[in-house]
Order: sequence, then C-alpha cells, then structure tokens
Amino acid sequence: MSVLTINDFSLELKNDTEWKPILHHISLSLEKGRTLGIVGESGSGKSVTALSVMRLINSKLSNITSGNIIFHDEKADCDIELTKLSEKELQHIRGNRIAMIFQEPMTSLNPVIKCGEQITEALLLHTQMTKKQAQEEVISLFKEVMLPRPEKIFDSYPHELSGGQKQRVMIAMAMSCHPDILIADEPTTALDVTVQKGILELIKKLQQKHGMSVIFITHDLGVVAEIADEIIVLYKGTIVEQGKVEPIFKAPQHPYTKGLLACRPPLDVRLKVLPTVDDFMRSYEQGHNRDIQSTLSDLTVSPEERKQFHIQLYKQEPLIRIEHLYKTYPIRKKKLFEKREYVHALQDINLEVYEGETLGLVGESGCGKTTLGRTMIRLIEPNQGRVFYKGTDLTKLSVREMRKLRKDLQIILQDPYSSLNQWITIGSALIEPMQVHRLFANDKERKHHAIELLERVGLNESHYYRYPHEFSGGQRQRISIARALAVNPRFIICDESVSALDVSVQAQVLNLLNELKQEYHFTYIFISHDLSVVKFMSDRMAVMQAGRIVEINDADEVYFHPQTDYTQKLISAIPNPFGSAL
Repeated sequence: MSVLTINDFSLELKNDTEWKPILHHISLSLEKGRTLGIVGESGSGKSVTALSVMRLINSKLSNITSGNIIFHDEKADCDIELTKLSEKELQHIRGNRIAMIFQEPMTSLNPVIKCGEQITEALLLHTQMTKKQAQEEVISLFKEVMLPRPEKIFDSYPHELSGGQKQRVMIAMAMSCHPDILIADEPTTALDVTVQKGILELIKKLQQKHGMSVIFITHDLGVVAEIADEIIVLYKGTIVEQGKVEPIFKAPQHPYTKGLLACRPPLDVRLKVLPTVDDFMRSYEQGHNRDIQSTLSDLTVSPEERKQFHIQLYKQEPLIRIEHLYKTYPIRKKKLFEKREYVHALQDINLEVYEGETLGLVGESGCGKTTLGRTMIRLIEPNQGRVFYKGTDLTKLSVREMRKLRKDLQIILQDPYSSLNQWITIGSALIEPMQVHRLFANDKERKHHAIELLERVGLNESHYYRYPHEFSGGQRQRISIARALAVNPRFIICDESVSALDVSVQAQVLNLLNELKQEYHFTYIFISHDLSVVKFMSDRMAVMQAGRIVEINDADEVYFHPQTDYTQKLISAIPNPFGSAL
C-alpha cells in the first residue's frame, strides 16, 4: 500500500528575475513500511523534491508547473493533496504525519535552547501532553535513539554534543510524534563511518518498530544500498533510473548511475585514478556506454608496480620524524575546588614520514588525527616530544624562525568556506600568502601565478575576481588547494579535505591531489575518517585510537590484514553491501 505518491511533478524556482526549471516530471511511489532512496549529486534535485513534499519552499519563489503530491492518510482513510493545503492545514501534517531530518543538525537545532526543551516544544505543539508528560516522553525518546546519559543530554546545548549525538537528537525530534513518513536528507554526510553505520542501523530499527515509511536522500550509492528497498537516481532534476536496490547495483543501465558507482574508491583493488561521472557521461554522449568492470580494470595498479615504487621511497631519510609526542587539554571544572582532569589528545606518538609519500591517518572523531596533524606543523604546541623537519627540530624554533618555514608546511582544512575570508576576492586570498613570504617581485607577477594556479586546479581567470560564496563546495575546495600551493610548499596536511563533498566531486579532488603530488613532488599527510578514501590515497596508513597510533603499515596490508579489533571495526563499517563493482 502506498503512503505517498508524486505524479508527474515539475517545479521551477525564481532566480533574480527569471524562472528556472528544477524538477522535470517526477513520478514516484513510497510504500508503507518501506525505504525509498533518492540519489544524485548536489544540484540534482534531491533536497528540492523532499522540501516540496514538506511544502518548505517559499511559495513566492517557486511555481509548480505540473503534477501533484498525494499523502494517503490511512488513519482518516482519505487522500490529501499536499500541494493544495493552506499553511494552517500544513501545520497538522509537518512534524506530526511527515517528519524530516536535515543534513546539518547544528543549523537545524536552536543553539541557545537546550536539546530537551526543543523537542518538548514540538510535543506540546502537536499533542495534548502536559509539560511533565512531554519531558518524560523526550527522555524516553533519547533512550530509544540510544543517546548516552539521556537526562544529561536533555539539559545540554547543541554545541556540547558530538556530531553523531546531535544527529540522534534530530532523529528523536523527528520521531517524537510517531510520523507515518520520515524524510532523511543526507543525515550521515561528514560523519565517521562507524557513527554513520550506527545512524543507519538506528533508522532501520525505528522504522521496523513503528512501521513508518522512509525517504532517504544521499549522494552516496554505497550508503543508500545499506538502508533502501528501492532507489531513484536523479540527474539534473530528472529521474534517469529507478528500481530495486540489488539489480541497479549489479547491472546499472544509465551512465550517470554507473559513474556514481565507479567513482567511489573500490576496496579490493588499487587504482591509478578514480573514474568520474563526467567520464561516463562524456563517453555516453559520444555514443559509447562504458562498462564499470572494464573501466576499473584499465585503471588498476599492479602489486609489482606499487612494490617497486615503495622500495625506492623508503630508501630515503625521513622528511618528518616525530618522537614521543604528547598533547593534553584541561577539562573545564564544574566546581571551584574540584580536581582538574585532562584529555590526553596525543599519547607517545612516534612516526616517520618520507619525502614523496602519502601517509594516511584514519580513526573516529576525537581519536587525535587533527591534533596530530596540527601539532606536526606547530599550529598546536605539544606538551612534550619533538618534531623534526629535514633534521631541524621544529619544537625548538622561535615564532620568527618558524614563520620562515611556514611556506614549506601547509594545511588544507575540512571546511573551505570557513577557512576563506568571505570579504575578499579569491585573487586577494591567493596573493596574500605570496606577499607575506615575499614571493615574486611584485603583485603583477603574483597575480599571474595565482591565475596559473586556478587554471591548474580546474578553474579559470574569471574566478580570480569572485568571492567565496559564489562557488560550489567542490570549487571552494579547489581554491583551498590553490591557496596551499601558492607558496610552493613541500609538505601538505589534508585534514578531512573531501569528507563533505559529493562522491563524484570527491573523486575529482582526490585525482587532482594525486596529479599535483606527481607534478610538484609533494609529501602528504591525508587525514580522514573514511578508510576507503585513505586506502586509495595512501602508501602507508596509520590507525589512531584515543590519542595513540594502534596500527601502522602498508595501506593495503592494513585493509586486508588488520591487526587490531578497532581497525577491523572501522573496516566493517565501510558501506560495501554488494562487494566490489569488479
């Protein structure tokens, strides 16, 4: 039995003075108790489809050009056309009968209201509960979504919770009125693979318990296959493929679907470069429908090639050597005379990094990956230990001496939007570090170099004059890479630099980083919670847990023969439901 039907639905949005078609003749049906996955890149129309169901798009800026959306209300035994409801009538549907989990919980939760109070407010709005009953129900919901210490979470503000905990609070809020339909819009993007696995299992558990239907939106086919019964693939606002999960995974028909599947780093083979969606679409436009298996086979690196490269690589002296590195942070005391406690972010880290190597750091949030990366280049000062760069002990250098080495040691941060100054143009952001380090004779030469860098990372001269908000996430990440390259570094730390990107854009950025490594002979530390991405990028892989390196070895060896239970846990959490595409 269907609980939601979208019939021939087309929508256009107003852009300045023009109307732009966004959705083209979308038709789908959501069955009771089933999960429908909607997959596509940013801009494909996934979220617009979900927001149309919830009627959360500004009516003055949107126009339905065809079709309708029908909610089949089993309780009232009637069909409700959502596109015809007034705002007052919608209030009885939103949150109560159809609920939504948004992609970024921090922007969805009110930062100045405690988590428990926010859900209590929703219950008081939609139910006849007293305030005390609503508070008890919230505690019960927090237990149901497996939040630790639910009473403490109730009185906590959103910023005091981890990403996974905030997402569980959002799920509890969505589940508070026991909706018939739950829409989950990218609920696991940028989460650790282990946290992601927990969220997926939680949604499935709640679905089975309450018999609700789920629309799960994501850019990652690997994730949606873990949870969905059926899949719809959206491309530029049009459904290009739909059907049961397993047939689409094993025999995708449309080149766009093939591209989404192929651009995810495979786990059982090592590739020279990742295929991209554009590769498959270009081939299709030229009259060829590429096959995933043959495409990946052509790009595979043989174990012998890799072995010979590593023999030469590890003959050298290390470029970076870390000895007995420690970093602790004091925990804020709740009482005046309470004993001070400390978080041990790094504990006795010993590590060597070789010139031309990509060393992967992998582990869950809070394991110390980012702290280690930043401590290496003294963006964070260690409590104890030494860091050598080309034989020079960085921990002994003055601020002035360290500044001279900054151009050699660069970092690409996770969120390029927050790391770029929103008030200056991209050109100014690229020229600024060259001016600081007195590279090139004048600003004219610096501008010429900046434009060359933009072109090298796949942008063009016109982008030089634009501001960060005018770019997509993938473009901003390319700008961050160009900015790191502006001072001719030797050693670059990539800190979760692709974790929030679409898998297709992620593949392009990973390929670019590898191309630049070959061209400029960089050395990388590649930090990520995604073990499949780290495995693709890295020569060696170090696994971190609770501030310690618990395992380090050749990246393939760590994946195929993990030595610790923790590493095995990370590997088992990687979405890989039907094995390799090969």
